[in-house]
Amino acid sequence: MIIISACLAGINCKYNAENNYNENAALLIAKCKAIPICPEQLGGCPTPRLPCEIFGGTGADVLNGSARVINEEGDDMTSKFIKGAAESLKIAKLAGAKKAVLKDKSPSCGHGLICDGTFSNKLIRGNGVTAELLERNGIKIISESELSEKLRPEDL
Repeated sequence: MIIISACLAGINCKYNAENNYNENAALLIAKCKAIPICPEQLGGCPTPRLPCEIFGGTGADVLNGSARVINEEGDDMTSKFIKGAAESLKIAKLAGAKKAVLKDKSPSCGHGLICDGTFSNKLIRGNGVTAELLERNGIKIISESELSEKLRPEDL
């Protein structure tokens, strides 16, 4: 079993109440190989919501207590992002998931590259909060771009 960012499956849970539909992601769910999750909703964030970014570091820094997740008005959303990551990990463990397909660049799901916290679309190396927590717990992260460009659903 795989967990997958719900927005990739066409679920309107993105900050602007839209989605990031990916045909391969939807196919994984349709074939009962994946469970959709939205860490931000699991953490208690509403949909729609203001865009958020990690300020002062990466998801690793958020989990270590040295960075914060803030929305574009400056409100601290850190506790909701940590809660959403923890709930996502619980679902992954309950499902026996060893892999997760996550949305690129997201402050929750981003893997390898995330926005830098300035709301200027500048990227830095690092993971979102959920991606970091899942990876720390032995779950292999597959980015949205890897699913689209390099992998076929039957390869997972």
